[in-house]
Amino acid sequence: MRALIQRVTSAQVSVEEETVGKINAGIMVLVCAMPGDNAQTVAKLAARISKLRIFQDEEGRMNKSVMDIGGSALVVSQFTLAADTRRGNRPGFSGAAGADQANVIYENFCDALATHGIPIEKGVFGANMAVSLTNDGPVTIWMDTADQ
Repeated sequence: MRALIQRVTSAQVSVEEETVGKINAGIMVLVCAMPGDNAQTVAKLAARISKLRIFQDEEGRMNKSVMDIGGSALVVSQFTLAADTRRGNRPGFSGAAGADQANVIYENFCDALATHGIPIEKGVFGANMAVSLTNDGPVTIWMDTADQ
């Protein structure tokens, strides 16, 4: 799995001009399922993200997790995180998991993150979505379970 995590003061996702997910302080998580992802991959990534210390403590150091600050997560499926840009000018996405597998992985990831006590809002898998956010810092973190 791949994930792009952003520390936000607010974020929302809309489908056809209707807001389907909205948070205040917390994290925006764009996730991409890759072939071979499974329940273990999902659990590992959810645990890592839930404990990721990217929020400032009283001394201004990034020492608190989204759980520590009582924040929420807005999770959006983003197959373009699997983009292959090595050749040509148009990215290829054949490295992403197929839609059926990706949808299951996405839903399982949202559920796994919620089991860590993080309130979850989410986008609509496969929909054309409008995502807006206010990045705090900015702090943006890339995770790929293939690298771990």
